[in-house]
Amino acid sequence: MKNKFPALLLILHLLLLADIAVTAIIVNSTNDKTGLISLVPAFILIAASIVMFIVYSSNSIRHISKMNSHLESSAAQFMNSLPAPVAVIDEHRLFVWYNQIFAEKISLGNDVYGLDFEGFVKMDMDSLFRSGYSYCSVNECIYKVTIERFDKSDMAFLVLYFHDETEYYALRKISEDSRPNVVIITIDSYDDIMQNAKESEKAQTSVEIEKLIENFMNGTNGFIKKTSANTFYAVIENQHLEEIINDKFKILDAARNIKIAGKYPLTFSIGVGQGADTLAGSEEIARQCLDMALGRGGDQAVVKTDSGYRFFGGVSKGVEKRSHAKTRVIANALQDLIMSSDRVFIMGHRFGDLDSVGASCGIASAVRLLGKEAYIVVDKSQNLASHLITAVERETGDDIFIAPRMAESMIDDKDLLIITDTHNKDFIESRMLYEMAKQVVVIDHHRKTVNFIDNAVIFHHEPYASSASEMVTEMIQYFRFNTEERIHSSYAEALLSGIMLDTKNFVMRTGVRTFEAAAYLKKLGADTVAVKLLFSNSIEAYRIRSGIVASASIHKRCAISRAEVKSDDIRIIAPQAADELLSISDVDASFVLYKTNNTMNISARSLGNINVQVIMEQLGGGGHQSMAAAQLENTSFSDAEKLLKNAIDERINTTHDI
Repeated sequence: MKNKFPALLLILHLLLLADIAVTAIIVNSTNDKTGLISLVPAFILIAASIVMFIVYSSNSIRHISKMNSHLESSAAQFMNSLPAPVAVIDEHRLFVWYNQIFAEKISLGNDVYGLDFEGFVKMDMDSLFRSGYSYCSVNECIYKVTIERFDKSDMAFLVLYFHDETEYYALRKISEDSRPNVVIITIDSYDDIMQNAKESEKAQTSVEIEKLIENFMNGTNGFIKKTSANTFYAVIENQHLEEIINDKFKILDAARNIKIAGKYPLTFSIGVGQGADTLAGSEEIARQCLDMALGRGGDQAVVKTDSGYRFFGGVSKGVEKRSHAKTRVIANALQDLIMSSDRVFIMGHRFGDLDSVGASCGIASAVRLLGKEAYIVVDKSQNLASHLITAVERETGDDIFIAPRMAESMIDDKDLLIITDTHNKDFIESRMLYEMAKQVVVIDHHRKTVNFIDNAVIFHHEPYASSASEMVTEMIQYFRFNTEERIHSSYAEALLSGIMLDTKNFVMRTGVRTFEAAAYLKKLGADTVAVKLLFSNSIEAYRIRSGIVASASIHKRCAISRAEVKSDDIRIIAPQAADELLSISDVDASFVLYKTNNTMNISARSLGNINVQVIMEQLGGGGHQSMAAAQLENTSFSDAEKLLKNAIDERINTTHDI
């Protein structure tokens, strides 16, 4: 701008003077002597403008001439003979010199002397000055620009060298596009859904699956190999894999259209090994992603990235497995671990609920029947199952509940830590206790999240199960007790309360095995009336819950309500209100926002048609397909609701489950 300013000023002066001159001539034509007088300042301004222009031009010419003289005396002739573009700019980043190659390849014959470099070449100048190099794209070519600074006398200028790396980037893109990636595809619960099918139905399903896989590979130059009845290995080049990812794995939707025996929809789980340096590394990443997909209930594809995992699909509900073989094997392995340990510490997640505490009670009772010490680690001041804890202590007389600090001071290398109803390191009751434990066992039913416990000796994870209490109930049936004494009825009631909480009284995610577990607990003496009393609330809590339900609004078949009230029981009331909102017509999911201190909490529930886990994950939370939650720090109700609606809208736009 500096080199243009005097010229603009001169033009303005000339226009002004012309106007004055015309006015003077008109006046003079009327024989008014004032016209001649008015011409005097006009001529003076014209003379001043001409002088200013001459001075500025001479200074500019002198400046460029001076720069050229310095360049000629140093290396101008050498740089002009270089086969790469070179340009010189002054401290104001204006062009003062460039060689012939620059004129041919960069400026395309245009004269750029005195022009602003940044206005002509778009690049990151801060990176150039900071690291000594930067990249730019000019005339469909990619250049790496390096810089040198020269100071001589009272002049300072910068020499920019343009290194053409277009061919390198073209070869690099070809290499990246052709990099092979391993993709593992499995059919979810294949054996369970095929066992009741007729042979003709099995054959027809097999043909449909083969056609679907062939269509999946069409348009790629990769190959796929069937390694078992329900597993396929594919090797696909990166360029084609990116197209599949951009299409959000349409094979998942196509698979659901295949019905086994006319009623059982087929679902796939896909693990993608993208970004590895070798095929072996790609296969390892693909297995990790496949484990993550299966741990989240299947019917989805998982891609590992530098910042974590990307998930696609996850629409269908988990299919209940009818075989108890895995449970029996894990129960035997867990009993061996318990018998080889001195003591057993059991803990759930922070703000433990009936399922977390109930599952812990079931494990603790079984461990004590095996003759080992067992302690349940809970923070009674921050717990949602205080009624259950009080009832168990009163009915059994056992002193098994201890505070996290006491457990941290007691645990040693020979003790065992069992974590129930969570597998996320960020949600456990005591992170320190977990880090101090040498042996860790995880028992959980929530869909797998990214920050899972990865050092567990036993990781018993079944996302199809209704609750952790159901999983524990199945396991303790396979324990080999040395005594005829049975588990106390209070512990059985604790397990039953956990099942009833997570199934909403045997309505949600309830399968055959859920009722089998409940029947076993009933045999142990669980009283359903006593369990029902654990869910009772005060009249004040009921009023607050009713107000939350009444104030809800509907957004795309989702009920959203703000619990802008203060209550000590808000952590219990809000989820109950979310459950009650599901009874409203045309509501597939519900979200209740409530605040504790500076934390905004969101309790999410659904009937299964909407995957609230994925929605909550977009806000940093997680959970299950029909029950999830998230926490937002230092967020107002209006901002939290806006973020929630954006997450719902994004889910609607990217999936077909709403």
